[in-house]
Amino acid sequence: MAPFSQTKKFLDDTGSISRFAGHFFSIGIKPRYEIKELLAQCYIIGYKSLPLIGLTGFIMGLVLTMQLRPSLIIYGVESKLPVMIGIAIVREIGPVITALIFAGKIGSSIGAELGSMKVTEQIDAMEVSGTNPFKYLVATRILAATLMLPVLTLLGDAISLFGAYLGVNIHTVTNYHLFFTQVFQSLSFGDVLPAFIKTFFFGFAVGVIGCYKGYFSSKGTRGVGNSANSAVVLASVMIFVIDLLAVQITDVLGLN
Repeated sequence: MAPFSQTKKFLDDTGSISRFAGHFFSIGIKPRYEIKELLAQCYIIGYKSLPLIGLTGFIMGLVLTMQLRPSLIIYGVESKLPVMIGIAIVREIGPVITALIFAGKIGSSIGAELGSMKVTEQIDAMEVSGTNPFKYLVATRILAATLMLPVLTLLGDAISLFGAYLGVNIHTVTNYHLFFTQVFQSLSFGDVLPAFIKTFFFGFAVGVIGCYKGYFSSKGTRGVGNSANSAVVLASVMIFVIDLLAVQITDVLGLN
């Protein structure tokens, strides 16, 4: 019975999260808009996540270059290293890794924050005072996550490519202009646009799941911890699912 109960719980959660997302589109985007809170969340979710995203991107570009170089030397195509690094980072590795780091930091933060507010009955107090907690707490965080992740991905890709440039220059001396000319000449419209568009869906998924887990957190400190943990796990899984769907769609459309 255990597998059946787990499957039922998964399907129940899927339906509940879908209704929660539908609630965002039906209520959360209607006036009155909480512009001040939205800007505050953009600062917290976007700007304060930049150091971690930047550090991760830099190390990722550096390590990827150092790992690929010996293999390319064996096959005599070391000159193609900037091309391979550029396509790999911009098209797939950059958006997915950035989204996973984002899910770990922001998904857990939103889940724990709203879970704490739920446990301490702050959300109930907002409803009593006439403030719509869904619009003020949930809609602003979902929208901020949706808008900020694409920006963080662009910055993370740029920092990662810079790290790759430094990685190339550990063993050889490569001109800065030549390296980035090779990178950008290898990229096409079908590489950049789908990778950028899917980051909006990554951010939306992280925001919705984090808010849902926190907004409906069970009572007690353990419930808050479970909300933060399950938000990260589920958001990470959804990122891979969305990425798989995005790859299939771009393949059907001939953008690969």
